[in-house]
Amino acid sequence: MHSAQRAGEVDFVLLHVVGSEEAFARRHLPGAQHLPHSQITAERMAAWPAETLFVVYCAGPHCNGADVAALKLAELGRPVKMMLGGLTGWEDEGYAFVSGK
Repeated sequence: MHSAQRAGEVDFVLLHVVGSEEAFARRHLPGAQHLPHSQITAERMAAWPAETLFVVYCAGPHCNGADVAALKLAELGRPVKMMLGGLTGWEDEGYAFVSGK
């Protein structure tokens, strides 16, 4: 994912699927949108074309939010991938976070 962003080849929507809006504003991955897994519904996902690939992530390996989000998206027939490691893995690799909404 990081290499796709660096190369400008982002062909997916990156979703931060856990935590509050405030926590998201403090720290998230570049390009991410905040959409808690509890808010993933057919109506909400209709904002994107059906073929849109979603990449979901959560806090880290101890968090199952990405699993829940991926399952919901798959049940809605949406293409989805999970970013393993979440925020913890991103930080462990030395990649930068961004702040703000």
